[in-house]
Amino acid sequence: MAGCESKMQFGMPTLIENRTLEDNINLCSRLGLDFIELNMNFPEYQLETLERTDFLLDAGGRKKIYFTIHLDENLNVADFNSLVSEAYLETVRRTINAAKKLVPLCKKYGDKKQPLTLNMHMNHGIYITLPDKKVRMYERDFETYLKSYERFKSKCREWIGDADIKIVVENTDGFMDYEKHAIEMLLESPHFALTWDIGHSKAVHEIDVPFIMDHVDRLIHFHIHDGSENPPKNHLALGDGEIDIAERLRLAGSCNARCVLETKTVAALEKSVDYLKLGGFFSEKQMS
Repeated sequence: MAGCESKMQFGMPTLIENRTLEDNINLCSRLGLDFIELNMNFPEYQLETLERTDFLLDAGGRKKIYFTIHLDENLNVADFNSLVSEAYLETVRRTINAAKKLVPLCKKYGDKKQPLTLNMHMNHGIYITLPDKKVRMYERDFETYLKSYERFKSKCREWIGDADIKIVVENTDGFMDYEKHAIEMLLESPHFALTWDIGHSKAVHEIDVPFIMDHVDRLIHFHIHDGSENPPKNHLALGDGEIDIAERLRLAGSCNARCVLETKTVAALEKSVDYLKLGGFFSEKQMS
């Protein structure tokens, strides 16, 4: 595996084995990683915690690491129930406000050319099962769906302003056609970009790759883990699956993208870091 010419930024996800922020920070520091992606699906990292920015700045500063954010996977700004969609919009607004205060930490210990990212999933919405097919409600009511995302784009432009923050849309189990239209509309704004989760991509036979490569100029964030197609698996330690990791990392390097080593256990994360060291993808600074 050929190494990258410049130092890449590698981070770790929030791990379920670690019950405290300090546990995650200590692991991140011990492995020589640059950042932690705080996951808002965890009870420990809800808004009330993210808004304790003085605590986060102090904790990260002591170990010279920074934080990115993974928005709640249930986030659904297009929900037909306005009470629900408004709650998710308010969640994003407050998260952005907290993230603004974390940008200096990101700039101090990260790559100054990379924005602080808020990673998000597209919510497929519900479907109705008919005798001969399934009907996606967002596909049926596409105009209503798209208007919700137009409003989301406008709100995020207002909330982010000139802060160096981007919301990055991640692939999961295959983008629906209506989601592709919504993402392309979001990408009209400089406040949005793309995440390529290479493990998710592999497990669904790389069906999202053409769409991602059509917008490779907006690709700034990677979730790196190994995976396989048959049987479909992801979140494997690097080297335990079928993905050409070197090829994906070369692309990440050419995009100056930040990479989260998104395994789900400490052991798999440790193995993945060792894999990167052997391949020359960790710089001397990271290995020191």
